[in-house]
Amino acid sequence: MRMHRFLPILLAVALTATSSHAETEIKNVLFLIADDLKASVLGAYGDEKCETPHIDALAERGMVFNRAYCQGTWCQPSRQSFMHSRYQGDGGPTLGQHLITNGFYSARVGKIFHMRVPGDIIDGTDGNDIPETWTERFNCRGQEAHTPGLYRLLNHNIETRAPENRQSTKMPFRMFASIESDGDGSEQPDWKAAEKTAELLKQQKDSDKPFFIATGFVRPHYPSVAPASYFEKYPYSEIPIPSVPEGDLEDIPAAGKSGTTSQSSGIAEYPDNIRKMWADYYATVTFMDEQLGKVIATLEEEGLRESTLIIFTSDHGYHLGEHHFWQKSKFHEEVTRVPFIVSAPGFESGRTMSLAELMDIYPTVCDLLGVSIPKTVQGESLRPVLADSKVKVRDAAFSLDRKKGHAVRSSDWAFFQYTKGGEELYDMKADPGQFKNLAEDPGYAKEREKMLGVLERKKAFLKK
Repeated sequence: MRMHRFLPILLAVALTATSSHAETEIKNVLFLIADDLKASVLGAYGDEKCETPHIDALAERGMVFNRAYCQGTWCQPSRQSFMHSRYQGDGGPTLGQHLITNGFYSARVGKIFHMRVPGDIIDGTDGNDIPETWTERFNCRGQEAHTPGLYRLLNHNIETRAPENRQSTKMPFRMFASIESDGDGSEQPDWKAAEKTAELLKQQKDSDKPFFIATGFVRPHYPSVAPASYFEKYPYSEIPIPSVPEGDLEDIPAAGKSGTTSQSSGIAEYPDNIRKMWADYYATVTFMDEQLGKVIATLEEEGLRESTLIIFTSDHGYHLGEHHFWQKSKFHEEVTRVPFIVSAPGFESGRTMSLAELMDIYPTVCDLLGVSIPKTVQGESLRPVLADSKVKVRDAAFSLDRKKGHAVRSSDWAFFQYTKGGEELYDMKADPGQFKNLAEDPGYAKEREKMLGVLERKKAFLKK
């Protein structure tokens, strides 16, 4: 799809947005990215347990996309995709490169392109960064699982303060580790990212150049590390765990069941530890939220809020025991649906059910800044949606895994097709938890054919 299809919409948007935009010029961009953050744990997306006051406040002043989806189902392909606005591969200039060409100062703080967590965070290395994207770049180191404090390995029911034998880089159970840090938080990479971003905002306040500052927080990516006080907010006994119906996995193809499960990891033997995994995830989300709040507070203190576009999202979601699954690299809603909030000066706040892809960030930024959109960009500008929450710029969102297969999400249906065989089809109105696979049900043959057609059109688009 290209933008000429939406010229009538854009004309209407231009007419309605002119008056609201007359006194406000978007000059700068602050791009804030969490890591492994599922949309459903945020207050702005309906969670009543997790404390995220700063993200919730941002949502109050921005457009909340209820149906935003990642294109890659794990860090590396997702980040490569939205920074190039390509479904796969790395063709064309990155967003930062393009803005530098157009006279912007561009800075990276923390993880934007893929970094190994915890490996690159411990080492302070660049990961898969593309240097040409940035005028300056800053890594934020942390000790991760080696942080002094109370260490838990929840799938093995281990709890100790000993520094030895902790699951860390490339170890098989590192995703089940959490650490209640003895520190005050200043030793954490996200705290350092917030401090550096605040410093850059103060420096750029009086600059002649507009800025694009991208700050990547590493939480709530495993290991779950934060000061002990954040864990105290979430007594595990008060945390409900996902309900998994008996036989839930029986209608899921083998290719859709691969990866870490409650049974294969061993955590199924310790139901309370599933609650602790949720509690620890909440703790690190709240810690990350507080760091994000510091950044936005600095933006306001420096008088930059009314000239700065703020975008907040995550690279993908995360399974925490739903369907007995853990981590990412799945096509289910817990992984592909991401938080996505756009706070654009001159545009009203609101909430939209319009479908969006993370690839749409790049052209949306360009459109709002009045910068040309490169021909290599495959996403769509969401400016029409920002002007009118009922407007739609796409009929489906597409996610893919080069090895596993492809998925499409329409307003009412989700459809997955696996490379090694097998499909999943879900009625998202009747079955939002995706418990009943209808792909082989003759009663839903028409719906399957329709979604298959959408998927085939998306796959054909990849070959262009």
